[in-house]
Amino acid sequence: MSRIDAQLAFLIEADKLKTVLRGTTLCDGARRENSGEHSWHIALYALVMSEHANRPVNIDRVIKMLLIHDLVEIDAGDNPIHGNHDPIALEAIEKAAADRLFGLLPADQGRSFRALWDEFEAAETDDAIFAKSIDRVQPVIANLESGGGTWPEFNVTAAQLQSRVGVKVEKGAPAIWSALEARINAWFAQHTG
Repeated sequence: MSRIDAQLAFLIEADKLKTVLRGTTLCDGARRENSGEHSWHIALYALVMSEHANRPVNIDRVIKMLLIHDLVEIDAGDNPIHGNHDPIALEAIEKAAADRLFGLLPADQGRSFRALWDEFEAAETDDAIFAKSIDRVQPVIANLESGGGTWPEFNVTAAQLQSRVGVKVEKGAPAIWSALEARINAWFAQHTG
């Protein structure tokens, strides 16, 4: 198989990401977003909001991470942060998916993409920490804009949102989390007893 044929095979397989429905709705609440839409949207979020990163980041690397980080959902499906799943089993499924998907590419490109995916998952570098933060911000905005979105469906509490999302956002983009906290607190004050 030629290099171009391998790249095209990967891109055709990546199209399946558009069929993976997420737990988050669009901002207008009309329907659930798919993982392809999510990946594009958070890449745009990163481009627009990079000035708010806690530490300097290489936005090109961040965008690359965000464009590929959810490709594993083609095999693993979407597992919402507030959903009920076994994180250890999910990690194994996602690693196997990464092996398969990035293995479709020419070897050098596959290794490069896999290294970026692993870096994102580990969330230890400044680029990956910011990318993880942005990945967590977008669903919060969608839920706020759609009147709570799927928070009621997943029985999300303010404490859960802080521990599962806020901590990660604060680590990479504290100014963004600070800007959202008043809206989040107001929503939970109005919708919970």
